[in-house]
Amino acid sequence: MGTSPAPDYQLEDQVGHLLRRAYQRHLALFQGIMGEDGPTSMQFAALVTLWRQGPLSQNLLGRGLAMDPPTVKGVVARLMARGWVTRHRDPADARLLRVALTPAAEAALPGWVEKARGITAATLAPLGPADAARVAALLRRME
Repeated sequence: MGTSPAPDYQLEDQVGHLLRRAYQRHLALFQGIMGEDGPTSMQFAALVTLWRQGPLSQNLLGRGLAMDPPTVKGVVARLMARGWVTRHRDPADARLLRVALTPAAEAALPGWVEKARGITAATLAPLGPADAARVAALLRRME
């Protein structure tokens, strides 16, 4: 069986493991609060970005969300299938595909944002306000 792991190595104390567990908890809350008819967390991030910045190329959208090209392509395809975005050629540069919100997504976004505020609160509920603010600040520093 080989050598046994170092006795002082505890998986449960490793930052990657802790982050993954916290993210799994957050995703479960996200899906539960957004509901089956709402966007996934990645879809929501794309929708909010388009809402705030206006139509973007898939490339810029992906870079802004730290998504690789195949991932952003899949997210956009699923958003198109749900009727929440359209994709069209940029009039100034026909090589670029711009992604834009549909009226249905624009109408739904205020409600989704309110749910997202609840998701953040539920994710941080085990912490007091000072610890919650500290966690958010520390995570921003790790970007």
